[in-house]
Amino acid sequence: MDGRLSKGPDDLSAFFDVSLDMLCIRDMQGRFVKASPSWERTLGWTVEELIGTPMLSLIHPDDVEPSRAQMATADSEGEIVGFINRYRHKDGFYRYLEWRARRFGEFVFGVARDVTDRLALEAETRAAREAAEVANRAKSDFLANMSHEIRTPLNGVIGLVDALSRTELKPDQREMVELVRGAGLTLERLVSDILDVSKIEAGLLQVELRPFDLAQAMGAVLDTHRLRAEQKGLRFEADIRAEGLYLGDSVRLGQVFGNLLGNAVKFTEAGVVRARVTAGEADAAGIAGVVLEVEDTGIGFDEAQGEKLFGRFIQADGAITRRFGGTGLGLSICRSLVEMMGGRIEARSTPGRGSAFRVVLPLQRAVAEVAAEASPAPLALERPLRVLLAEDHPVNQKVVQYILEPLGARLTIVSDGAQAVALLANVCFDLVLMDMQMPVMDGLAATRALRAAEAARGEQAPAPVIMLSANALAEHRLEALKAGADRHLAKPVKAAALIAAIRDTLAARRAP
Repeated sequence: MDGRLSKGPDDLSAFFDVSLDMLCIRDMQGRFVKASPSWERTLGWTVEELIGTPMLSLIHPDDVEPSRAQMATADSEGEIVGFINRYRHKDGFYRYLEWRARRFGEFVFGVARDVTDRLALEAETRAAREAAEVANRAKSDFLANMSHEIRTPLNGVIGLVDALSRTELKPDQREMVELVRGAGLTLERLVSDILDVSKIEAGLLQVELRPFDLAQAMGAVLDTHRLRAEQKGLRFEADIRAEGLYLGDSVRLGQVFGNLLGNAVKFTEAGVVRARVTAGEADAAGIAGVVLEVEDTGIGFDEAQGEKLFGRFIQADGAITRRFGGTGLGLSICRSLVEMMGGRIEARSTPGRGSAFRVVLPLQRAVAEVAAEASPAPLALERPLRVLLAEDHPVNQKVVQYILEPLGARLTIVSDGAQAVALLANVCFDLVLMDMQMPVMDGLAATRALRAAEAARGEQAPAPVIMLSANALAEHRLEALKAGADRHLAKPVKAAALIAAIRDTLAARRAP
């Protein structure tokens, strides 16, 4: 027998009496030899009732075999740590105990701790987290579906207005068309803001790393807002001191810069809006500090408002919200995007005198050359382009008609994917424009069926497919490409974007 038990277990009584843990000693037959008073406080059994009682008789029936195996482990290997089982309270219910036990000679010393409340709290936390994840997924799905439902009629509005603007109009008619176009673009921006917030919350929004010309990309943003500022009677000053190519997400960077410029124009009634783009010298790793600055002489905001300005659904106050409109999401999205790109955004302001925003980004210099993005050129066609349009919405059908038919395209229209697949089995088309969400057979299924049929026929030149869809998230674009589409074009579809997509798709097919 181990020397530490040579005088018997009774010598440990004082230690057992003061311990808050549930101490016990069992023999090799699994019976209690000694127990601390904590057992009675936790499970209601007195020390006298436990002595000589087989431990397995108090264990929940479902935990007996695992407990027996753990006891055998302690008997043979000498120690168990962290095992949890359920012991019966004297009143009949069960409590969870977590064990640590070690063998000494012919006895096993054990320490148990009641973890019932801890496990219940962990289960509640886990359930709450899972419920939150389910709710977040449901919200994302809802927003994606709502985006599709809103973008579908919005595509009709913007597309038809775009087509109408290219016809002969009286001055007052052109003014009305421009007002409708502006309202449609504003609505599209609101939808995009809500979707961006949803993607940021779900961790789905990603920034890309591609070579781009910083001066050219930011210059295009400046040109857009210069026109809006001048229409409002504001002086617009812009200064770009950045040359060369950088690696980054030019679209998201333009979104940030455009939002800051848009706010400056919107919240400035008189005076000037200034914008600067500067790039410092690259360090040894090729990283240069790129700075975007926007200043205005607008309404400004005080320190208290500035502290919450980058929060979601926040504008300076309720009166400004009613006066200027907007979701209050723009600056929150800007901050998230800037932080995702490894930068920071700062703001300072004086009420009534204007505001200044400063974005600092570490962008790597790009080595590879990148072709400048030119304005979409018109389609150069040797003969009329035969186009199959699969689209169930009548307004969206009209939008594509108004864009392509003046260019000499011959358009055939079907209202679901099944009709498109059936028609393509017998008729050759130069191009297929496929809506993603349609009745009977959706665009993804139709494209997969088309590609399977082409492969079965051994066709060497499958029909080019452009997916036109109000499903505008990155995963939707990936789904379209995986289904076999050549490219994905998000609605609302504008004439320039559609023409460019068609031209590039056909050019890619002609390339060796």
